Amino acid sequence: MDPLSRAYSALADPTRRAIIEQLSSGDASFTDLAKPFEISRPAVVKHLRALEAAGLIAKDGSKSRPVYRLSASAMRAPHDWLRNYARFWEGSLDRLDAYVREVVDSKGGKA
Repeated sequence: MDPLSRAYSALADPTRRAIIEQLSSGDASFTDLAKPFEISRPAVVKHLRALEAAGLIAKDGSKSRPVYRLSASAMRAPHDWLRNYARFWEGSLDRLDAYVREVVDSKGGKA
């Protein structure tokens, strides 16, 4: 699987997205990451492993006290891919705005 597909596959799960959001504030221990979720420890481990496999997070520290952090470079592929579509939508909205203004102006300022 290519890096973009791995990233989006990992990000498809809301729990994993929440973990990414937590890590956007800084590094965190397993305990800190697991705290907000009402799921088992093995389930949290499964989510963390999926994020690690996608390269979205990295684990440092000892085996008994791991610390997790975001891997910013892995977030680049999804960001760049979405940025292309953001340009498309922004351009479309700009054209729609221009069209609406043209219609309003042609009706003497009344929509």
